[in-house]
Amino acid sequence: MPSRKSSAAEPVRFISEQFALSFDRPGLIAGVDEAGRGPLAGPVVAAAVILDDLQPIAGLADSKVLTAKRRERLFDEIRAKALACCIAEATVEEIDQLNILHATMLAMRRAVEGLRLRPVKVLVDGNRIPTLRIPAEAIVKGDSKVQAISAASILAKVHRDRLCAELHLRYPQYAFDVHKGYPTAAHLSLLREHGPCDQHRRSYAPVRAAALLHPSPIQPLIPNPTR
Repeated sequence: MPSRKSSAAEPVRFISEQFALSFDRPGLIAGVDEAGRGPLAGPVVAAAVILDDLQPIAGLADSKVLTAKRRERLFDEIRAKALACCIAEATVEEIDQLNILHATMLAMRRAVEGLRLRPVKVLVDGNRIPTLRIPAEAIVKGDSKVQAISAASILAKVHRDRLCAELHLRYPQYAFDVHKGYPTAAHLSLLREHGPCDQHRRSYAPVRAAALLHPSPIQPLIPNPTR
Protein backbone atom coordinates (compact mmCIF):
# COMPACT_ATOMS: atom_id res chain seq x y z
CA MET A 1 0.00 0.00 0.00
CA PRO A 2 1.53 3.34 -1.03
CA SER A 3 2.53 5.69 1.76
CA ARG A 4 3.29 8.92 0.01
CA LYS A 5 2.50 12.15 1.83
CA SER A 6 1.12 15.36 0.39
CA SER A 7 0.59 18.92 1.45
CA ALA A 8 -2.80 20.12 2.63
CA ALA A 9 -3.21 22.46 -0.34
CA GLU A 10 -4.49 20.04 -2.94
CA PRO A 11 -6.54 21.74 -5.69
CA VAL A 12 -9.92 20.25 -6.56
CA ARG A 13 -12.15 20.51 -9.63
CA PHE A 14 -15.90 20.52 -10.03
CA ILE A 15 -18.05 19.31 -12.92
CA SER A 16 -21.76 19.14 -13.54
CA GLU A 17 -23.80 16.19 -12.33
CA GLN A 18 -24.75 15.52 -15.95
CA PHE A 19 -21.73 13.57 -17.21
CA ALA A 20 -21.63 11.85 -20.57
CA LEU A 21 -20.38 8.31 -20.06
CA SER A 22 -18.25 8.27 -23.19
CA PHE A 23 -14.54 8.72 -23.58
CA ASP A 24 -12.46 10.45 -26.19
CA ARG A 25 -9.56 8.02 -25.84
CA PRO A 26 -9.58 4.21 -25.86
CA GLY A 27 -7.86 2.44 -23.00
CA LEU A 28 -8.22 1.43 -19.38
CA ILE A 29 -10.64 3.33 -17.16
CA ALA A 30 -10.30 3.34 -13.37
CA GLY A 31 -13.15 3.95 -10.96
CA VAL A 32 -12.41 5.53 -7.58
CA ASP A 33 -14.47 5.87 -4.41
CA GLU A 34 -13.95 6.30 -0.68
CA ALA A 35 -15.37 5.11 2.63
CA GLY A 36 -15.13 6.69 6.04
CA ARG A 37 -15.43 10.46 5.74
CA GLY A 38 -18.18 10.74 8.35
CA PRO A 39 -16.94 8.53 11.20
CA LEU A 40 -15.28 9.89 14.32
CA ALA A 41 -12.53 7.27 14.31
CA GLY A 42 -10.26 5.27 12.06
CA PRO A 43 -8.65 6.06 8.71
CA VAL A 44 -10.44 7.17 5.59
CA VAL A 45 -10.16 4.50 2.89
CA ALA A 46 -10.15 4.83 -0.91
CA ALA A 47 -10.09 2.22 -3.64
CA ALA A 48 -9.32 2.32 -7.36
CA VAL A 49 -10.49 -0.42 -9.73
CA ILE A 50 -9.94 -1.23 -13.40
CA LEU A 51 -12.52 -3.82 -14.43
CA ASP A 52 -12.02 -6.47 -17.09
CA ASP A 53 -14.71 -6.29 -19.79
CA LEU A 54 -14.08 -9.99 -20.54
CA GLN A 55 -14.94 -10.97 -16.95
CA PRO A 56 -18.14 -9.13 -16.04
CA ILE A 57 -19.24 -9.04 -12.41
CA ALA A 58 -22.98 -9.31 -11.79
CA GLY A 59 -24.64 -7.25 -9.08
CA LEU A 60 -22.24 -4.32 -8.81
CA ALA A 61 -23.95 -1.38 -7.12
CA ASP A 62 -23.37 1.38 -4.62
CA SER A 63 -21.99 -0.40 -1.54
CA LYS A 64 -24.52 1.38 0.69
CA VAL A 65 -27.48 -0.46 -0.92
CA LEU A 66 -25.90 -3.93 -0.60
CA THR A 67 -26.05 -6.22 2.39
CA ALA A 68 -22.82 -6.89 4.28
CA LYS A 69 -22.82 -10.51 3.09
CA ARG A 70 -23.26 -9.45 -0.55
CA ARG A 71 -20.47 -6.87 -0.23
CA GLU A 72 -18.12 -9.52 1.15
CA ARG A 73 -18.82 -11.86 -1.78
CA LEU A 74 -18.38 -9.08 -4.31
CA PHE A 75 -15.16 -7.95 -2.59
CA ASP A 76 -13.56 -11.32 -3.32
CA GLU A 77 -14.95 -11.45 -6.86
CA ILE A 78 -13.72 -7.95 -7.71
CA ARG A 79 -10.24 -8.74 -6.45
CA ALA A 80 -10.20 -11.98 -8.45
CA LYS A 81 -11.54 -10.60 -11.74
CA ALA A 82 -10.41 -6.96 -11.95
CA LEU A 83 -7.48 -6.14 -14.20
CA ALA A 84 -6.07 -4.03 -11.37
CA CYS A 85 -7.22 -2.71 -8.02
CA CYS A 86 -5.67 -0.92 -5.07
CA ILE A 87 -6.95 0.00 -1.62
CA ALA A 88 -5.27 2.89 0.21
CA GLU A 89 -5.74 4.84 3.42
CA ALA A 90 -5.11 8.21 4.97
CA THR A 91 -4.44 7.86 8.68
CA VAL A 92 -6.17 9.50 11.62
CA GLU A 93 -3.08 11.69 12.05
CA GLU A 94 -3.29 12.81 8.42
CA ILE A 95 -7.02 13.52 8.78
CA ASP A 96 -6.34 15.73 11.81
CA GLN A 97 -3.43 17.46 10.11
CA LEU A 98 -4.91 18.01 6.65
CA ASN A 99 -8.71 17.95 7.34
CA ILE A 100 -10.99 15.17 6.10
CA LEU A 101 -11.43 16.52 2.56
CA HIS A 102 -7.72 16.72 1.81
CA ALA A 103 -7.06 13.41 3.57
CA THR A 104 -9.71 11.80 1.36
CA MET A 105 -8.07 13.24 -1.75
CA LEU A 106 -4.74 11.89 -0.50
CA ALA A 107 -6.15 8.38 -0.02
CA MET A 108 -7.70 8.50 -3.51
CA ARG A 109 -4.43 9.57 -5.07
CA ARG A 110 -2.59 6.79 -3.29
CA ALA A 111 -5.13 4.27 -4.57
CA VAL A 112 -4.74 5.42 -8.18
CA GLU A 113 -0.96 5.55 -7.96
CA GLY A 114 -0.94 2.06 -6.46
CA LEU A 115 -2.60 0.45 -9.49
CA ARG A 116 -0.29 -1.99 -11.30
CA LEU A 117 -1.73 -0.80 -14.62
CA ARG A 118 -1.90 2.85 -15.65
CA PRO A 119 -5.38 3.95 -16.74
CA VAL A 120 -5.92 6.58 -19.41
CA LYS A 121 -8.73 8.13 -17.39
CA VAL A 122 -9.99 8.11 -13.80
CA LEU A 123 -13.65 8.44 -12.82
CA VAL A 124 -14.21 9.59 -9.25
CA ASP A 125 -17.44 9.42 -7.27
CA GLY A 126 -18.69 12.82 -6.12
CA ASN A 127 -17.92 16.34 -7.30
CA ARG A 128 -14.22 16.64 -6.43
CA ILE A 129 -11.13 14.91 -7.70
CA PRO A 130 -7.62 14.50 -6.30
CA THR A 131 -4.56 15.91 -8.01
CA LEU A 132 -3.44 13.25 -10.49
CA ARG A 133 -1.07 12.90 -13.45
CA ILE A 134 -3.92 11.22 -15.33
CA PRO A 135 -7.05 12.89 -16.78
CA ALA A 136 -9.91 12.56 -14.30
CA GLU A 137 -13.58 13.44 -14.05
CA ALA A 138 -15.92 13.53 -11.07
CA ILE A 139 -19.39 11.97 -11.35
CA VAL A 140 -22.05 12.80 -8.79
CA LYS A 141 -23.65 9.54 -7.61
CA GLY A 142 -21.11 7.71 -9.73
CA ASP A 143 -21.21 4.71 -7.41
CA SER A 144 -24.70 3.96 -8.77
CA LYS A 145 -23.91 4.88 -12.41
CA VAL A 146 -20.48 3.47 -13.25
CA GLN A 147 -19.57 -0.13 -12.51
CA ALA A 148 -15.89 0.58 -11.88
CA ILE A 149 -16.85 3.17 -9.25
CA SER A 150 -19.37 0.74 -7.73
CA ALA A 151 -16.59 -1.83 -7.47
CA ALA A 152 -14.30 0.73 -5.82
CA SER A 153 -17.02 1.66 -3.33
CA ILE A 154 -17.39 -2.01 -2.35
CA LEU A 155 -13.66 -2.53 -1.87
CA ALA A 156 -13.32 0.62 0.23
CA LYS A 157 -16.39 -0.15 2.37
CA VAL A 158 -15.48 -3.78 3.11
CA HIS A 159 -11.86 -2.89 3.86
CA ARG A 160 -12.90 -0.16 6.30
CA ASP A 161 -15.48 -2.39 7.99
CA ARG A 162 -12.73 -4.95 8.55
CA LEU A 163 -10.55 -2.25 10.07
CA CYS A 164 -13.39 -1.43 12.46
CA ALA A 165 -13.63 -5.10 13.44
CA GLU A 166 -9.91 -4.93 14.30
CA LEU A 167 -10.49 -1.74 16.27
CA HIS A 168 -13.22 -3.51 18.24
CA LEU A 169 -10.73 -6.17 19.33
CA ARG A 170 -8.35 -3.48 20.55
CA TYR A 171 -11.00 -1.19 22.08
CA PRO A 172 -14.08 -3.30 22.89
CA GLN A 173 -15.55 -0.55 25.10
CA TYR A 174 -16.52 1.50 22.03
CA ALA A 175 -18.37 -1.20 20.00
CA PHE A 176 -16.64 -0.21 16.76
CA ASP A 177 -17.90 -3.43 15.17
CA VAL A 178 -21.48 -2.15 15.48
CA HIS A 179 -21.42 1.53 14.52
CA LYS A 180 -18.18 1.45 12.43
CA GLY A 181 -17.03 4.70 14.02
CA TYR A 182 -20.03 6.78 12.91
CA PRO A 183 -21.43 9.31 15.42
CA THR A 184 -24.44 7.25 16.50
CA ALA A 185 -26.09 7.97 19.82
CA ALA A 186 -24.48 4.83 21.28
CA HIS A 187 -21.02 5.80 20.06
CA LEU A 188 -21.33 9.35 21.38
CA SER A 189 -22.47 8.03 24.75
CA LEU A 190 -19.51 5.63 24.98
CA LEU A 191 -17.15 8.39 23.87
CA ARG A 192 -18.37 10.65 26.66
CA GLU A 193 -18.11 7.78 29.16
CA HIS A 194 -14.60 6.58 28.30
CA GLY A 195 -13.00 9.46 26.44
CA PRO A 196 -11.24 9.04 23.08
CA CYS A 197 -8.68 6.42 22.10
CA ASP A 198 -5.74 6.98 19.76
CA GLN A 199 -7.91 6.11 16.75
CA HIS A 200 -10.45 8.87 17.36
CA ARG A 201 -10.14 11.94 15.15
CA ARG A 202 -9.21 14.81 17.45
CA SER A 203 -10.17 17.41 14.83
CA TYR A 204 -13.84 16.36 15.15
CA ALA A 205 -15.86 18.35 17.70
CA PRO A 206 -17.40 15.42 19.68
CA VAL A 207 -13.95 13.91 20.12
CA ARG A 208 -12.46 17.22 21.27
CA ALA A 209 -15.26 17.61 23.78
CA ALA A 210 -14.75 14.09 25.14
CA ALA A 211 -10.99 14.66 25.40
CA LEU A 212 -11.61 17.62 27.71
CA LEU A 213 -13.43 15.28 30.10
CA HIS A 214 -10.85 12.49 29.77
CA PRO A 215 -7.37 13.95 29.06
CA SER A 216 -5.61 10.55 29.12
CA PRO A 217 -6.41 8.44 26.05
CA ILE A 218 -7.74 4.91 26.50
CA GLN A 219 -5.08 2.24 26.02
CA PRO A 220 -5.70 -0.69 23.66
CA LEU A 221 -6.62 -4.08 25.05
CA ILE A 222 -4.22 -5.72 22.57
CA PRO A 223 -1.45 -4.18 20.43
CA ASN A 224 -2.13 -2.92 16.95
CA PRO A 225 -2.17 -6.00 14.69
CA THR A 226 0.18 -6.11 11.72
CA ARG A 227 -1.81 -5.77 8.52
